[in-house]
Amino acid sequence: MRGGRLLKHALLLGFGLLMLYPLLWMVSSSLKPEEIIFREPGLWPSEVTLENYSEGWTALKHSFGYYLWNSAVITGLSVVANLVACSLAAYAFARLNFPLKKLWFAIMLGSIMLPHHVTVVPQYIVFSNLDWINTIWPLVVPKFLATDAFFIFLMVQFIRTLPRELDEAAAIDGAGYWRVFLQVILPLCMPALATTGIFTFIWTWNDFFSQNLYLTNSDNLTVAVALRQFLDSSGESSWGPMFAMSIVSLGPIFGFFLAGQKYLIRGVATTGLK
Repeated sequence: MRGGRLLKHALLLGFGLLMLYPLLWMVSSSLKPEEIIFREPGLWPSEVTLENYSEGWTALKHSFGYYLWNSAVITGLSVVANLVACSLAAYAFARLNFPLKKLWFAIMLGSIMLPHHVTVVPQYIVFSNLDWINTIWPLVVPKFLATDAFFIFLMVQFIRTLPRELDEAAAIDGAGYWRVFLQVILPLCMPALATTGIFTFIWTWNDFFSQNLYLTNSDNLTVAVALRQFLDSSGESSWGPMFAMSIVSLGPIFGFFLAGQKYLIRGVATTGLK
């Protein structure tokens, strides 16, 4: 029994190291001189240098901190927008009664199965007519309109686990819908809110397609798009600086995830359970 448990843990550890190998290799490559990155594929560098970090920070038109700030603005607004809009929509679906509620909920769920690429062209036409191309609005405004159905569904399932007696007790004390939402439901939804915030942060920070589509001016580039500038299809690519800045760009993701990990696990474990 004990031997089987040790074997299982050894297999899990080995599988974990296998999954981490690309990240460890990127960290190692960021510390190697550029000329030996692909000549020495091992994890332990024969030469260690920090030149890739200093070079990568200033290699583009602006310092890399400028692109980090651009990403932070878009990601921060997206997180706030999703938390506000999705929680309001979820509260309406989970607690309020309104005409065609089941139909709208079914349409909302159906939008989850709609491929993102199907809506790219019509969305681009709409934003182009609004003269929003090369601004952050196409990336942020839809979040304020509760367009991420996955997070709405997640919060609906979480709110349904909360006893309705809490709403009724607040209503007896004279609380209206807004007060019930703000003072009763919202504080109890912290695990679901943290889950929404963390996933929104990660997905928005790493989003290359949408940001590359709408942000064409070099002054508006985000981290995901700026990293692409280190690669040149017709000339020499700066692999060392790109690996170094990739490590820098992962810092906020790890920090945000670690800060909300406790709530994330609780939210995933309890969502949908009665």
